[in-house]
Amino acid sequence: MTVSTDPDAAAEAAASINGSRPRTGRGWLLVVAAIVVGALLGLGVGLLAPRLSTPGDDSVEAGFLRDMSTHHAQAVEMAMIAHAASDNPGVVTLAADIATTQQAQIGYMQAWLRGWKLSPTGSKPAMSWMPNSAGSLVNGLMPGMATPEQLTTLRKATGKDLDVQFLTLMRQHHLGGIHMAQEAIDLSGNEDVDWLAGTMVTAQQGEINLIDDLLKKIQSS
Repeated sequence: MTVSTDPDAAAEAAASINGSRPRTGRGWLLVVAAIVVGALLGLGVGLLAPRLSTPGDDSVEAGFLRDMSTHHAQAVEMAMIAHAASDNPGVVTLAADIATTQQAQIGYMQAWLRGWKLSPTGSKPAMSWMPNSAGSLVNGLMPGMATPEQLTTLRKATGKDLDVQFLTLMRQHHLGGIHMAQEAIDLSGNEDVDWLAGTMVTAQQGEINLIDDLLKKIQSS
């Protein structure tokens, strides 16, 4: 999966998730605008960040950024589905936060790959940057990623069922992302990558706590 940091592509992806019911009004437009701005900010800051060395094509850093870009892209997709279709204010707010934060992080990661003169996608299998990673892939998917069937079911869901599906899938997605980011911190010698991976761990651990609270409230209602 190729992830684009082009602002027009980001806006189009955010506004046209297959099967989503479009959320109308100012709130929806603000989320789409925030995703585009986040991508641009990530791109700009990523290109300006100082580096003492340039990771190679087979490096841990390049592999992590490529895989996490793909991982994040699915989180943005699921978040936009929920933001468009949910009637729960807590779910809508969380979905917007996830979409904007992770799209901005995609901007950082893709900008760094370009700055290192590397392709945004690699020729090696997913997770090959991580030692003994074979067991991390399930049906070819990285840790925590939803299957195509789960995404199809999510797009068709409504009401409470949509909220529970989204939160459950995103919780698993975050756990997988945290695992990948922690491994990157342990293996990488690049300060920029360590910093970004650390922010991912902190943010997603906090969002898991919020997800757990939302799930309890929704399931008891």
